[in-house]
Order: sequence, then structure tokens, then C-alpha cells
Amino acid sequence: MKDKFIIENGKCVDLSFEGKGVVKTLYGVCFVDGLFPGEVAYIQTNFKRAGSYFGKVTRLVTKSPDRIQPRCGVCTACGGCQFQQLSYPAQLKYKTNKVKDAFRRHLGEDLKVNDCLGMESPYNYRNKIQVPIGRDPHGHIVTGFYRSGTHKIVPIDECHIEDLRAGVILKEIKKLIKEFRYDPYDEDTRRGIFRHVLIRTSYHYDEIMVTLVTNADEFKGKNNFVKELIKRCPNIKTIVQNINTRDTNVILGEKERVLYGTGTIKDSILGVDFIISSKSFFQVNPIQVETLYSKAIEYVKLSKDDNVFDAYCGIGTISLIASKKCKSVLGVEIVNDAIKDANKNAKINGITNAKFICGDAGETLEELANEDTHFDCVFVDPPRKGLDEKFIKSLLRVSPKKIVYVSCDPETLARDINILKEKYQIKLIQPVDMFPMTFHVETIVGLILKK
Repeated sequence: MKDKFIIENGKCVDLSFEGKGVVKTLYGVCFVDGLFPGEVAYIQTNFKRAGSYFGKVTRLVTKSPDRIQPRCGVCTACGGCQFQQLSYPAQLKYKTNKVKDAFRRHLGEDLKVNDCLGMESPYNYRNKIQVPIGRDPHGHIVTGFYRSGTHKIVPIDECHIEDLRAGVILKEIKKLIKEFRYDPYDEDTRRGIFRHVLIRTSYHYDEIMVTLVTNADEFKGKNNFVKELIKRCPNIKTIVQNINTRDTNVILGEKERVLYGTGTIKDSILGVDFIISSKSFFQVNPIQVETLYSKAIEYVKLSKDDNVFDAYCGIGTISLIASKKCKSVLGVEIVNDAIKDANKNAKINGITNAKFICGDAGETLEELANEDTHFDCVFVDPPRKGLDEKFIKSLLRVSPKKIVYVSCDPETLARDINILKEKYQIKLIQPVDMFPMTFHVETIVGLILKK
């Protein structure tokens, strides 16, 4: 069977883990972008991978009642959003079911999963954007996002999930690049100055950071460029230049310099202030992160006698929020710059009962287990790959009374919980919609030690 063919009147029966429509054919399953359950369409298959076909809708025959008119005119080309055309209640239902399905597969049973907590307004929530700079076929300066699976920029003038202030600044940067006659970076020739622009906005404070990623350490007119940008966008608090001269897909380089301001901005979560640098990890949805952490800490019911361990602590977000309700917190993170930021954040908030160390979470917990160190509660918020075997073994040895597992991937979450459930009882599974218009979902699982 050829990889490319037309499916006539293909019916979508489900949505995949990545939010693609699932269509069953005589030749196997086909995954289709922008096709929703119950819809019937003509589908052009594009390629075959791992025994499954991938295609796109050429003509929609039957529409789902959950289909809506998207705000974004290029959402099907951009690939950044999978659900601009799906009603928000249907998105939340999909994410709840996604978590349920993951637990059913890994634990072999249907567990109670709370309804996914959504936003009142699921647009313009992102506090961080990073966009490539290039030229269109007519030679015009463009910014946008790479078309899915390519390095071709889809020009975007307005992104409906980004902070509105970022879009205004990005337009001025494009104008200035043209006025100063700078060339955007060309991946084929490896020439040109500007590669990417990163913009971070503070939700609780009127502070904005711009990071200019350049293909050269110095470039003509840099100081005047910065002065003009500040003049046109006075709400910018700081501008950072990141130098990346490598032939790589990695956005940021190692070397940076501050061109204006302090090199940081400040934001707040649940009354705790955080200093954010250009490379800091900080949750991109400032509204829902408060929902996420509130639910996590509400479940634990910390007391002033409790000692807390926070694995993968980053810049200390959960640690410092939890510190207000417990005796002590020990945060561990493998990225040294994040630990420096965590200690700064503790200092600016006057928090003295939180300590941060740089190291591997699994190795650190193993050492503490060998020392018979006791923790009443452990928070884990690992990367997408989940917990490694060493960490889980050490966690089971330490045996805290409660564990709060925050995850961005239901599959690795359910896999790890299936191991922990031998010693722990599942008390809470709460999905939270941190990324509206996309297939991603954040989940909190609350565990209690079995008697």
C-alpha cells in the first residue's frame, strides 16, 4: 500500500495523545490534525510512520457540534495550537479523559479523576514567547513559528495565546530590524545577525524582558537599536543579548550580556516574589500556576512541624510557597543557575526556613535515605520523562507520609504511580489546564502512605 492516498468519508472516532483525530481504515489507523470525534472528512495521507498513517483534511463532510471558528487565521499552518477550532469545554473533557486513559493503561483500573480545571478566559495567557526571525519569499522581515516538522517560518502578526504586550513589542522589533538594515539569520548560509527574539512578561508587575539572540558578539548600531526600542516600548525593563554562533537548532547560546536594565524581571505566585532571568524556568501560565500550586498545597495540609523535600525545585517556586506553612523545606535542582535564583528568591522574600542545593534529585535523596533523614512530605515536579528508578527506590525508602506528584505528562506520571502505589494510596488526581488550545495537560496526584 502506498503511503499517500485519499481516504473518502473517513470518520474520526477519537483523539490521540497528541490531539490528532483518529481514523480507522482498512489499511490501518490514520492520525489527522484538526479533525474531531464524530466528524467525517476526505483525508489526504502524507506519510507513514511506525505502521500508522498521518494525513490532513481536504474536505470536511460532517462537522462536530464542538467545532468553533478559530480566532487565529493560521492555526492550521502554525502547529503551535491543536485545538483553536475545538470548544473550550470539549478541550477540558479531552484532557480529563487523557489522564483517565493513561491511568487505566498503566494501573489496569478506572480511577476517579477530577474534572480538568480550566480558565475563565483561555486566551492571551502565555508570559513567554520565543520566535525565529527570517524573510518571506518577497524579502520582508517576518517572525512567527516554524511550520510543524519544518524550519519554514509561518508569519504571525498576532498570536492569540500570548500576552498582548509581547505582540506589540515584537512588531516594533521587526520595524527596527528593517530600519537598521539588519539581516535575519539564514540557516543555509549561516549569515545574518538576528536569530530569535524571546519576550517574557510579568503578570503581577509591569515588567518585561526582551532577549535578542544574535549570530554575532557585536553588531553595528547595537546601542542605538536598544535606545530606540526602549523609546518606543518604555514598559521594557531589561534587554539581554544572547550570543549563539553555533550551527544548531538550540535557541540560546552560552554567552549573554545585559544591554539595558538589570537582566531580570520580577513576578509573583501566591504572594511570593520571584526573580526571573532569561534562562529561568518559570511556568508560562501565571493564572493557572496559582490554581496548580494552590491545589497541590491544599491537599498536603502542611503543619508547622512538617519537614518538606522538593525535588526538581527549579527556582524555588513550590518550595518557597510551601515554606510559609511548614517547619523547613529542602529544595534540590541539578541546574546551578536555578539554585542561585532560588536562593535569591528566598532572600528577597525574607524566607529563612528554605534551603537549596545543586545536585541530582535521585542521588541526593539516596544519600538522605542512607542517613535516615525523615521528611513528612515530598513534592516532585520532574521533566517530561518522569522519575528515574534510583529516585523512586530512594523515595520508597524515605517513605514520607505524603507525596505530591506534579506532572506535565500523564503517561510517565501513571507509569511512576503504578510503582509507588505498592506503598501509597492514591487520594487525588487533579488535571489542570496550563496550556489551553494545546493537547498538553498538567496533573497533580496526591499520595498518602498506607498504614
